[in-house]
Amino acid sequence: MTETTLSPETTAPAAIKGKSLYALDDLTRIRNAAEKRFRAYGMTAIGIGLFFLVVLAYSIISEGMPAFSRTVMKVEFTLTQEQYDAAEKELFKTKAYESIFISALKSQLDASGISVPFDKDAIGRLVGKPGGTIRSFYKENPDQLGKNVAFELAASSRVDGYINGRVTRENMTDSRFLQKSDLDIVDALVKAGIIVNVFNWDFITGADSGVDNPGGAGIGASVVGSFFMMLVVLFLSLPIGVAASIYLEEFAPQNKITDLIEVNISNLAAVPSIVFGILGLAVFIQFMHLPQSAPLVGGLVLTLMTLPTIIISTRASLKAVPPSIRDAALGIGASKMQAVFHHVLPLAMPGILTGTIIGLAQALGETAPLLLIGMVGFVARGYPDGIVQGFIDPNSAMPAQIYTWAARADFAFYEKAWGGIIVLLVFLLTMNILAIILRRRFERRW
Repeated sequence: MTETTLSPETTAPAAIKGKSLYALDDLTRIRNAAEKRFRAYGMTAIGIGLFFLVVLAYSIISEGMPAFSRTVMKVEFTLTQEQYDAAEKELFKTKAYESIFISALKSQLDASGISVPFDKDAIGRLVGKPGGTIRSFYKENPDQLGKNVAFELAASSRVDGYINGRVTRENMTDSRFLQKSDLDIVDALVKAGIIVNVFNWDFITGADSGVDNPGGAGIGASVVGSFFMMLVVLFLSLPIGVAASIYLEEFAPQNKITDLIEVNISNLAAVPSIVFGILGLAVFIQFMHLPQSAPLVGGLVLTLMTLPTIIISTRASLKAVPPSIRDAALGIGASKMQAVFHHVLPLAMPGILTGTIIGLAQALGETAPLLLIGMVGFVARGYPDGIVQGFIDPNSAMPAQIYTWAARADFAFYEKAWGGIIVLLVFLLTMNILAIILRRRFERRW
């Protein structure tokens, strides 16, 4: 047996003669440069995305914030019992109250040291017909007679536009709605503190006011309609979607039938939402004769649209649970159903809740299905009288109401549409934040 002696040349590490291991060769430089370019591309893409996001957010906020304020005329006066009785004896009662209102307005201007001529026609162009509002107030509150009462009367949309800069003296023309001479009156009333901008609670709590009164339009009734629709979607899509997912993922045999069902579910998730609207129109309204424009019908249509999303996300959550959980449960004597409902389902619950809330958020912002079941054609003038009426009475929804306002000619409705988008985005952000909180709350690590 011979021993082989290794020479120093064979024991030394293989290295290129005359080059250091710490020196970058050409291939390494090329690779590092490619990595730097890729990082630069990624940062550029993120920057572009953030830029457009900021532009979008700025556009929505700048265009929509005027909807949350309104221009009002604040006038204080005391109506005596004698004035009330005399006005009620007049043939044209509202005109009598308008005369009282104008006298009080002139007195308030004189107290401020401001003098500007105006008549009933000018007041009508600024605030409409205040006589009816004042008469209704005192008929409902007779105990306020003889007391100092402050009235806040909504200014016309063109006066509101002048205060907010949409209407200027240069770009306006005299019309029956507003004349250039009226702007002198407006300036005087602003100087006296009679015309002011206040927060528009009616926009949040009110209902649509029709095509002639953009200042009184609100989104509150549409929020209620969307709420009832989401209740229908939640109580139908969640149990049906979770049950279907559990069966397909845990119990269904793998054959051609289940493969066909899985393919169809994936295809339904990609179907345009307007197709579900056509289906809802044909099945729920024309065949089943359910009430048109009702949140119940809208909820049923949105349930069909949301089910594929919930089923896919729930199956992904169930599939993410390690098989060892199932094997351990079966190994200690649990049945298949006990293993699924006692061990697998609790671990998959965060993903299920997240997918459900995201599906509901997607359904909340859908407009196309609601167009076809008539929710755009119906103008919601008030709140439903009860819970049952909230489901079956005609109503609108936030996306449909926004679409209706955007389609109207008056620019003030355009501002209302942007304001409605802000309200809708607040709801969507709230639902997504809730999904994150629930996922963190119920998340279990193994």
